[in-house]
Amino acid sequence: MLSNWELIARLVLAAVLGGLIGFERERLHWAAGLRTHMLVSVGACLVMIVSAYGFPEMHSDPRFNLDPSRMAAQVVSGIGFLGAGSILLRGEVIRGLTTAASLWAVAAVGLAVGGGLYVGAVAATVIMLIILAGKPLENRLFSPKQNRKLSLVATQGTLDIDAISKALGNAGERVRQFGIQPSSAKPGSDDIQITFARVSQHEFESIRDVLKQFPGVKSVDEVKEAEPA
Repeated sequence: MLSNWELIARLVLAAVLGGLIGFERERLHWAAGLRTHMLVSVGACLVMIVSAYGFPEMHSDPRFNLDPSRMAAQVVSGIGFLGAGSILLRGEVIRGLTTAASLWAVAAVGLAVGGGLYVGAVAATVIMLIILAGKPLENRLFSPKQNRKLSLVATQGTLDIDAISKALGNAGERVRQFGIQPSSAKPGSDDIQITFARVSQHEFESIRDVLKQFPGVKSVDEVKEAEPA
């Protein structure tokens, strides 16, 4: 049976390790941040402690055969519902999968601490932090495909969706939204907004270069959209 001090120490350690992962998610302004990860880790740790050390009167009774892994196993599957709440679908782009995975992994860290596997829990936390910190390297090696938007100013009447599709060839199939209206700031010009679905940064730059060379186009600018919280 655990002493009170060791029980408290395990819960505190679970909160600290979960908080380290949650801090990284909080830094990127995700909904599941510091407190959520700490709560998941502490909760999973407590479930493991109860599963392994709870019901002492039954452990001493030969008529009962308790499996301490049964309650802990429910955490692994049950945490999936919480993770699903952090996943967002924006158009054709899915966001939040990494946060959902971190919640699931933090629950595993809490279970490990609750079971007394301190080295494994700390090592897993360090590895998880390294993985989460590797986002810039991932973006450099594998440019993510996502929706990207361009704002154009062109001579009035020279650019329409058919002309865009013809100029871009196969890339014209990526046009998801096309909006055009007379420019209020520049008489005789059109303001054009084009959204491209699931294009990489390299593909997007190629599209932008083609449009810059199109006759009548005066300017081509990328429209940056805010990341979802």
